[in-house]
Amino acid sequence: MEHRIVSLIASATEIVAALGYQRCLVGRSHECDFPPGVESLPVCSEPRIDVSGSSNEIDQQVKASLRDALSIYTVFRDELERLKPSIIITQSQCDVCAVNLEEVQAAVCEMVKSKPEIVSLEPMALSDIWSDIQSVADALNDVEAGHRLIDSLQKRLQNLTTTLPESAVRPTVVCIEWLEPLMPAGNWIPELVEMAGGTSLLSVAGKHSPWMTWADLVAANPDFIVIMPCGFDIARTKQELHLLTEHTSWPGLKAVQNGQIYLTDGHQYFNRPGPRIVESVEILAEILHGPNVNFVHQGAGWVRCH
Repeated sequence: MEHRIVSLIASATEIVAALGYQRCLVGRSHECDFPPGVESLPVCSEPRIDVSGSSNEIDQQVKASLRDALSIYTVFRDELERLKPSIIITQSQCDVCAVNLEEVQAAVCEMVKSKPEIVSLEPMALSDIWSDIQSVADALNDVEAGHRLIDSLQKRLQNLTTTLPESAVRPTVVCIEWLEPLMPAGNWIPELVEMAGGTSLLSVAGKHSPWMTWADLVAANPDFIVIMPCGFDIARTKQELHLLTEHTSWPGLKAVQNGQIYLTDGHQYFNRPGPRIVESVEILAEILHGPNVNFVHQGAGWVRCH
């Protein structure tokens, strides 16, 4: 009997598809939109907060929900019951990013028609992404599919890093994951920056993204600033770019003066710990090495801020 999979996190949906099991997906989260075709699946969750608000408004809503010990997302329990999944994939890495493990466990406890296996992903660093891919493959009883996918992705990264131009001095980079309040991107992002030939500042690989002040950013004064708000595409980020550009400290930053400010699609790439993490490194390589590398992400994956 074939698996029936509900994925409640966008990166897991991509992992399932990359493993060759997209046909087994029967339900998705409200954010799952890749690869093509998954949009037609029944939606099994929704945010409890207004995600159309400004960066600061979203931040305030999130903090209020967490302060009241409320989940930021609602799981459609009746829909899960109707879909009769054999596997539900969620995450325990971040209560803000996607439906959390506790919410799914509570929903499953009420399900009487099926008792699905819950696979919870927890990516903090790049190595955890490989482990999570294997965890999904193991749940699908296809261990070798996990090995093949991980090997393919790692080889692509190795080929990329060995073809990048060598430089005696690695440029410093601050990746911004949230605009108001300011947050530099942590977790796996510092590792991606290093692989692309840069030196990441203000966050630590394998650790949650910290808050930072404008004084922190000014003191770091990086060569490059790469903006990748979680959940925002490039168009959405442009709408809130004034939160940076209108600050009195912005014009004095070296990256601003040298025209090295870049907007990326953080929603589709950097903040999805799945197969397209390779494309995320490619995007960073294009940004840091300019005409010396030849990929295809400019315009869709990133744009230069003028």
